[in-house]
Amino acid sequence: MVFPHDTELSLRATAALVNTLPRTSAGTSDTLAVGADLDAFLADFAFTGAIVRDDAELQAMRRIRPRLRELWDLDRDTAVPHVNAMLRDGHAQPQLVIHDSYDWHIHATPDDAPLATRVLVEAAMAFVDVIRADAYDRVRVCAADDCAAVYVDFSKNGSKRYCDTGNCGNRMNVNAYRRRKARESA
Repeated sequence: MVFPHDTELSLRATAALVNTLPRTSAGTSDTLAVGADLDAFLADFAFTGAIVRDDAELQAMRRIRPRLRELWDLDRDTAVPHVNAMLRDGHAQPQLVIHDSYDWHIHATPDDAPLATRVLVEAAMAFVDVIRADAYDRVRVCAADDCAAVYVDFSKNGSKRYCDTGNCGNRMNVNAYRRRKARESA
């Protein structure tokens, strides 16, 4: 395991939320446009505490995405002030909690904090672990020529190059195979 379980869950949720942004280079549209999109995100990534499911909450979630996306454009040292600002803005006060099927883990905001605040602070807390583990090289943008999706490499050897949002790895391998075959037959 590269990161603690709760950190990995937060990192996966953060990458998924960032990947709802429109990616012009990949030709994708905004996939967090309506309440049903937020419901689908929340079905995939459970967050404890108050969830209102109104337009204001949707808009707040949409507004934090660019700020979270910036984390993929930074390196370990330049990410620190960004992460600290996220924690400050969310009034983070880390506490150990245990609930449901989760063992002891950290919550840094009260359950009644707005969902977008809780998501932002959980992402920041997860990136604290990434920074402290000196594993920022695992925070990546997909290597496929036509994709700009983000991911965190959780593989044991840190060799993952492509995202999971599409079939990027398979598609790039097929393209490479076809190029090799074309060169061989030329």
